[in-house]
Amino acid sequence: MPRRPSELDWPPTRSLRDPMAFPIHLLLAFCSASVVLASPFKGSTYAGATSTAVFPPPGATNTAVDSYFPGPAEVGHAGPTPTGDEPMLVATAPAAPVKEDVYPLIDPVEVQSPIGKPAFDPVRSWGNLSPWFSVGNKWGIDADATVPSGCELTQVHLLHRHGARYPTSGSGPSEFSAKLHAAATSKTGFSASGPLEFLNTWTYKLGAELLTPFGRQQLFDLGIAFRVKYGHLLNGFTDLPVFRTTSEARMVDSALNFAAGFFGVQQYQDSYHQLIIIEDDGFNNTLAPWTTCPNANNDIENIGYLASGNWTPIYLKDTVPRLQRYLKGVELDASDVRSMQDLCAYETVALGYSAFCELFTEDEWKGYEYAFDLELWYSFGPGNPASAAQGIGYVQELVARLTQTPLTEFSTSLNGTLDGSNVTFPLNQPIFVDATHDTVISVILVALNFTTMAANGPLPVDHIPKHQTYTGQHITPFASNLVGQVLSCPAKDKSHKKESYIRFLLNDGVVPLTGVTHCSDSKDGLCLVDDFVKGMKQRIAEVDFDYDCYANYTAPWPDYIIDGRMHK
Repeated sequence: MPRRPSELDWPPTRSLRDPMAFPIHLLLAFCSASVVLASPFKGSTYAGATSTAVFPPPGATNTAVDSYFPGPAEVGHAGPTPTGDEPMLVATAPAAPVKEDVYPLIDPVEVQSPIGKPAFDPVRSWGNLSPWFSVGNKWGIDADATVPSGCELTQVHLLHRHGARYPTSGSGPSEFSAKLHAAATSKTGFSASGPLEFLNTWTYKLGAELLTPFGRQQLFDLGIAFRVKYGHLLNGFTDLPVFRTTSEARMVDSALNFAAGFFGVQQYQDSYHQLIIIEDDGFNNTLAPWTTCPNANNDIENIGYLASGNWTPIYLKDTVPRLQRYLKGVELDASDVRSMQDLCAYETVALGYSAFCELFTEDEWKGYEYAFDLELWYSFGPGNPASAAQGIGYVQELVARLTQTPLTEFSTSLNGTLDGSNVTFPLNQPIFVDATHDTVISVILVALNFTTMAANGPLPVDHIPKHQTYTGQHITPFASNLVGQVLSCPAKDKSHKKESYIRFLLNDGVVPLTGVTHCSDSKDGLCLVDDFVKGMKQRIAEVDFDYDCYANYTAPWPDYIIDGRMHK
């Protein structure tokens, strides 16, 4: 089975220039640091070249001097170390904290309007490349993470995305830089002027796949915030917690940064067990389920990129000629210009600032945002016939945790070795933490049948619909987090009994559970755990994993699917 990228990037496996052909990945040339101008053009011959740095410097590690730098245990003299009680902000505060800032990044609107921040912020139009922020009542319920009156929090389930990263290998930004460098080193060279003048000396400074420094900060901060909100649940542990992630470098780094924030830098290595599940072909993994779903790695998976490819030249039809007038020697197309928008997002989360951000209007950013929405909807969301099947393994794990029932059947993406062990898959934890990718959060939301997000689907491919509800920057931004709160609340029959309820918050917004069979409207988003479990068992039964993932079918177009299943 060919391995697909684990992230949503542009272009993926097909090029916009020829949607039915695989793109040619250009090799990036390296050059010296000397500045050579290609007369009469302004573009330097190193423009577009890749520049990289390595730290620690090669050969700098010297274990022979380690004895000069003993650790805190050897040094001692730590001073008083009495611990305080665990925080429980969601149960004690009158309101939940709100995530809004992107410090220390330079928000493009701060460059244009440093005093008064305008209503439109490009950072929140970068789809899955946006840093996460609190979405408020985006999902339709006017409530926050604080525990409803009369209830007590008993358990929490966290599913989070990794932090901000470099582009995936061979995606649009590196292809654009290679194209620019090819022009720069040609006999004729190139010249950029006006708003594009910076391209004359611009170099490509992005790596691939790994977390950026800001991405590390995001997960460290998320760990701290989670401890402040839910730390009191640690009092319910009788053994060390087991948290899970996958084996990709950015996934491990995200999990460790979260743990360092949650437990403390000096304490985290001894405070929990980190399960690292192999993310590769041939390995079952609910946090990377496409490896066991062939239809997640073929033309069926690509329909979102084709839909986005249809939309991109539409929203950029005036942008391409507008920017072309400032660039001689390089012919731009819609794919190049979208890659320039990508570079705004990627350079900002990697380097703190990007000159590309100032090139685009509000409408162009909204068009860019919608391109991500189309990719997410049709490739990894409600509009893809294999989405629910990919996410259903995690739903099975969630039901097992909620009911404390060991898993015994492993016919989906479940890992029989790990999920079948009470050591690597414990059922009695007050806190569960799983790290995954944006596309996996998306398919899990489909499998959970959170239908309010899909209210205005299917999505048109030639215009942005009014009242667009399915928006990538709200669903799967960098460090996106889905929290399931289990609460003990007074019974609805007004008796003195307590009943167990569950509700979900996606990026701090309470999600209605009206799409889940047996759950009904609730002003707080609550559903009885017993009813939610019944609804999930029904959902598990109706999702045909074998057919949706393995059957030989063609994805319909026009695609009217809104529940992530291929109906026979």
